[in-house]
Amino acid sequence: MARPAAPKAKAAEPAREAERPAPRRRNAPEDTEPTPAAPAAPTVATTATLLLESDVPGASVFINREYVGTTPLRLADLEPGSKQLKLTAEGYEGIERAVDLTVGTNDVSMRFKEVRLNKRQAVAHRHGMGGGCDGTLIATLDGLTYETTNKSDAFTLTYDQIETFTVDYLEKNLRVKQKGGKTWNFTDRNSANADALFVLHRDVEAARKKLAQGYTPVR
Repeated sequence: MARPAAPKAKAAEPAREAERPAPRRRNAPEDTEPTPAAPAAPTVATTATLLLESDVPGASVFINREYVGTTPLRLADLEPGSKQLKLTAEGYEGIERAVDLTVGTNDVSMRFKEVRLNKRQAVAHRHGMGGGCDGTLIATLDGLTYETTNKSDAFTLTYDQIETFTVDYLEKNLRVKQKGGKTWNFTDRNSANADALFVLHRDVEAARKKLAQGYTPVR
């Protein structure tokens, strides 16, 4: 009699994925952003820069009597503070100006072709018959004015109204004559010489000449 067949062995079931333990992870370093570097402190300016121009290009520039170049000129790293500027150019009178340079940029413009006149001189008017009166002779670009408490001697004249304007150094006298009118003879009220009268006369004539040459009047 035949033997019954032995039961077949059951095939091993594959391990269930869900039952497999998850592999352990090593502790990963946390992602961190680098700390930004602190911004550099802004540089604080401590020097002055001079930008200088003139109406005559190529003028020689002196600062505190030291030659530094020609216009137009840019000078950096200057010590702030008061400076004396002087410009010279052939055919023109030198011009000077005191400037106060501050930290940073300083724009300065200087003009050769400008004319100014504002002079005051203490004088005494000598009358022809003796005596006289004290006052102040004022010269501007518009003309001459004599201020005095003696109203009959006071005047304001344009240069076109003046016939004579002369100084006699030996006589220590400045003469002003109105066209078709009165004559005034002035002496320096505070001095025995005519030096101040000579300077006044010179400055007036120089200003009138510049006006005739087309200089810009600055009042």
